[in-house]
Amino acid sequence: MRGILLAGGTGTRLRPLTKVTNKHLLPVYKKPMIYYPLETLIKAGIKEILIVTGGEHIGDFFRLLGSGKDWGAHFNYEIQEGNGGTGAALLLAEDFVRDEEFMVILGDNVVCEDVSGFVRDFKKEKEQYQAKIMVAKVPDPQNYGVVTFRGKAIVDIVEKPKNPKSTYVNTGLWMFVPQVFGLLKALKKSPRGEYEITDVLSHYVKQGQLTYSILRSPWTDAGSFDSLYNATVLMRRMEQRR
Repeated sequence: MRGILLAGGTGTRLRPLTKVTNKHLLPVYKKPMIYYPLETLIKAGIKEILIVTGGEHIGDFFRLLGSGKDWGAHFNYEIQEGNGGTGAALLLAEDFVRDEEFMVILGDNVVCEDVSGFVRDFKKEKEQYQAKIMVAKVPDPQNYGVVTFRGKAIVDIVEKPKNPKSTYVNTGLWMFVPQVFGLLKALKKSPRGEYEITDVLSHYVKQGQLTYSILRSPWTDAGSFDSLYNATVLMRRMEQRR
């Protein structure tokens, strides 16, 4: 099992904090933001990890994280040129993934629980489902990709709807089989001018091939000022409990 950590983007929602650095290097309580998704992958038993980021800051990532030896893992790095979106970033991982199913996590994800079961379940389900996502229940679903499910299948994903059909959202933690790269190569740009993984997930929804697991512990992203603050408060509270 291999892991892909997407840490590119321009971080426009966090300007001016991101004017001179990548948002995933910003602090969340006592650690750089990128530590949290890395810890999520490693706790799930994933030790071969590809970090995709922009060329401007890749040296900063390497100085911070190194080869992965200190983490008991092996880190690879890939430069994403331009701002092609999450779909373009994931496509850079094709050679790294080879013929294995793999996990993808966004670099601003702060997950508080061990997701090893998520990995184990997908290995059993991959004959029926081509992809699996983790969803979380949140108080403000209109700010995320809202998911509706029936049984074990996702039946709808809508990005930031004004009137959400549910309070469960796509967290940005996904699992795929290697065949996903064929879909990524066929993507067209979204109205934002980017290639979106959400479009791939929507394809799997239409085919009845997208399943899910629900996070039972607190979750947040850290891509805006409010969510960055919430992530810091959450991590402080979790550490105090421990």
